[in-house]
Amino acid sequence: MGEFCRIAWLVMRKDLRVEVRSRELVYTTVFFATSCVLVFSFAFVREGRPLAGVEAGIVWVALAYAGQLALGRAFERELGQDALRALLLAPVERSAIFVGKLLGIVLLMAIVEVVVVFLVTLFFSSALIEQAFWLAALLAAATVGFAAVGTLFAAMLARSQSRAVLLPVLLYPVTIPVLVAGVSGTIALLAAEPNLDQARFWLALIAFFDVVFLTLTLWTFEPLMAE
Repeated sequence: MGEFCRIAWLVMRKDLRVEVRSRELVYTTVFFATSCVLVFSFAFVREGRPLAGVEAGIVWVALAYAGQLALGRAFERELGQDALRALLLAPVERSAIFVGKLLGIVLLMAIVEVVVVFLVTLFFSSALIEQAFWLAALLAAATVGFAAVGTLFAAMLARSQSRAVLLPVLLYPVTIPVLVAGVSGTIALLAAEPNLDQARFWLALIAFFDVVFLTLTLWTFEPLMAE
C-alpha cells in the first residue's frame, strides 16, 4: 500500500510541476469556465434578478465542460517521445498511475470550482456561499466521480486522433447521473428554505456512484491500457 501511494504521489507531483511551469491547463480551463458564467449572466438575468434556480445549472455546466477540456489534455504530454508507453511499462502498478493522474485532475477542477462559485455568487447575487459546507461536499463528491470516469476514457483515447470528439461522446452518457444529482442537490440548497435532507440524499447518491465508478475504473484501467 505504501508503494502504491508513493507512485500515485509521484505521478501527481510530476503533473503538478509541469502545470506550475506552463500553467496551460489552469489558464485554459479557468478562462473557459469564466466565459461560460459571463455568457449565462447576460442570458439569464432579467431586470437585475436571475431566473430562479439557474445558478445551479450554470455552476455544473461550466464545471462539466471545463473538466472535459482538462481531461482531453490529461495524457497529451505523455504522447511526446512515446513517454506514455514508457510510463505504462514501468515496473509499478498501473492502477497507481491512474490514481496519480486522477488526483491531478481533481486538484485542477477544484481550482476551477472555486473560481466558478465565486463568479456565480458575484454575478447572480447567489446564496451559494451561505451553504458552503454542503456545496463543497457536493462538488467534491461529484468531481471525484466525474474525473474517475474521464481519466479512464482520456487514457483509453490518448493515442486516438479523434479523442477530442470521442471523449465527450463516451464521458457524458456515463456521468449524467452524477451531474443531475449535483444540480438537484444544489437547487435544494438554493431554495428559499434550504432543504438539507434532500441535499444529503443527492450527496449520498453521488457517493454511491463514486464507489461504483472508482471500483470499475481501477479494475478496468490495467486491462484496457494493455490492449
